[in-house]
Amino acid sequence: MKIYIVGKGAVGTYFGELMQSVGLEVTYAPRSIDDVRSTYDADVAVIATKAYDTDSAIETLRKAIAHPEKCVFVSPQNGVGNEEKLAAAFGADNVVAAALTTPVGRDRDGNVKLTNEGGLALAPVGSNAYNWLVATLAGAGLNVKVVQDWRALKWSKLALNVVANASCAILNVLPNRLVHFEKVFTLEIRMIREVRAVMQAMKLTPVDLPRYPVRALFNVAILPSPVARGLLAHNIVTARGTKAPSLLIDLRKGRPQTEVDVLNGAVAAAGHLHGVPTPVNAIYCRVLDDIAHTPPLWAKYRERPDRLEAEVLAEMKRAKTLARAKA
Repeated sequence: MKIYIVGKGAVGTYFGELMQSVGLEVTYAPRSIDDVRSTYDADVAVIATKAYDTDSAIETLRKAIAHPEKCVFVSPQNGVGNEEKLAAAFGADNVVAAALTTPVGRDRDGNVKLTNEGGLALAPVGSNAYNWLVATLAGAGLNVKVVQDWRALKWSKLALNVVANASCAILNVLPNRLVHFEKVFTLEIRMIREVRAVMQAMKLTPVDLPRYPVRALFNVAILPSPVARGLLAHNIVTARGTKAPSLLIDLRKGRPQTEVDVLNGAVAAAGHLHGVPTPVNAIYCRVLDDIAHTPPLWAKYRERPDRLEAEVLAEMKRAKTLARAKA
């Protein structure tokens, strides 16, 4: 079996080394489209890029894969919207949505650390079951879970990705410090409730993922705020502690783009479409986008939870004013 991987970051390398460990042939896409071979006969293509690089990944795949109709395209990317792009390019029956919950990191020498924690959830976008793919990944040692509804799968992973992510990035703090900002952490709970409400409006049932009970997360979030804060804070400190979340890493590296648009931004967009108020997600997305595009703006929010709270409260007030005007 031949595996083609676009993206040689931690996740791409993790999949590559896992597949190589069971004797599969793995090829990584070159960084430059000019260096891509146009005759690669792959059975599986893994898209392991950031969501904002999906369009360029598709361009690479179009050039690289000799027979795309015979290849299955697997997307373990964060956020929502990647599978739709892949389905438009290669057909829904050739696309499999994925959610990786194994913590992937690198050691001091830059080598990817393989662990047995978490696992991989898969959901075909089209009508093909791909039992052989499930068996292959399980044979490589992954804890594989098959899910029927790929949209529910990706939104359930989104619900995990947004926790202590954008807020930490905006404030430039780690999760173990965020939980001590009482008012902003209350906003964090409201943000999770917004995700839950949007999923309900979209008629998507939360899916528990390997190692992470998403339904329990939503059940905690709808408890009275003081109780929810205590339970969620404990879980965040235990699970993430001093590990910088992905959006904070992007800002610290000075990247002009982040995945906030396919995370909090996707929640805000879906909320607008379905008539569900999402002020916290909307402000998190707007402020983080502003900081990414105008780095000096970050100084306004660093360790200043009061300023982030003020932005959200102003948005909530604006939304109420618009709602009254429409009524």
